[in-house]
Amino acid sequence: MNGRNVSTGIPAVDFLVTFLQTRVRRARSGELDRGASAVEWVIISAVVVAIVGVVAAIINNALKGGADKVGDCIEGADAGKTC
Repeated sequence: MNGRNVSTGIPAVDFLVTFLQTRVRRARSGELDRGASAVEWVIISAVVVAIVGVVAAIINNALKGGADKVGDCIEGADAGKTC
């Protein structure tokens, strides 16, 4: 794995050696950090989606409660009565 081209005469083995040499070079160069960044973005996105979901549920419950109050007020409305 010192950068020399290895030729065994067997294409499958040559491919495997070349593939492994490339992987080792990539691992040593730090090029694999891109995957870590992608994982971080996925985690951040999941947290943001969860927060948005919780806020949406809270707003939905508040609006539903207000709508129920308005509906009850309209249902029991008299000419001289205020809600």
